[in-house]
Amino acid sequence: MFTGIITDLGSVRAISGGGDKRFEFSTIYDTTGLDDGASVACSGVCLTVIDKGPGWFAAMVSNETLSCTTLGSWQEGTPINLERALKVGDELGGHIVSGHVDGVGEITSLAPDADSHRFTIRVPDSLSRQIAAKGSISIDGISLTVNEVDDSTFGVNIIPHTMSVTTIGKKQVGDTVNLEVDMLARYVARLLDKE
Repeated sequence: MFTGIITDLGSVRAISGGGDKRFEFSTIYDTTGLDDGASVACSGVCLTVIDKGPGWFAAMVSNETLSCTTLGSWQEGTPINLERALKVGDELGGHIVSGHVDGVGEITSLAPDADSHRFTIRVPDSLSRQIAAKGSISIDGISLTVNEVDDSTFGVNIIPHTMSVTTIGKKQVGDTVNLEVDMLARYVARLLDKE
């Protein structure tokens, strides 16, 4: 489990493999305390540490994950948001994030709004009814509050701090992002589908 509060702006260090791929990530984390099998959210995708060294760790990424997240388009040097798994007793500054991406969205507009920026993101039809105004959403692993919702889009406001310490500050119109809807909304939608 995660909170959506990004604690490092890392990058893809290397990618190898044919089907499933091995990704290595550069990080400022003290990797001596990062056990094999530990979970790290990489731009919102929960990955399992399989190897590490000073200033880097590695994870295997399945074809499934490559096909339903933005990881399939990552290259060496791609900047990524990193968050280590939540420990019991840690401050819960964002919202409960599982690291299980629900879909990929596309940034359709961004504009300054005072010192902040407003982003509009188009979502897959399968997610649109699970997003609510003033509800929580994770975009590339970042815990955010939804401002408004339309049929196939929603808007968020990004403050200057978040713009400067995460990858969202470099995003442009047309870029894709990993989306994880609020966990409660996911289960309510599933229950309603069964009725």
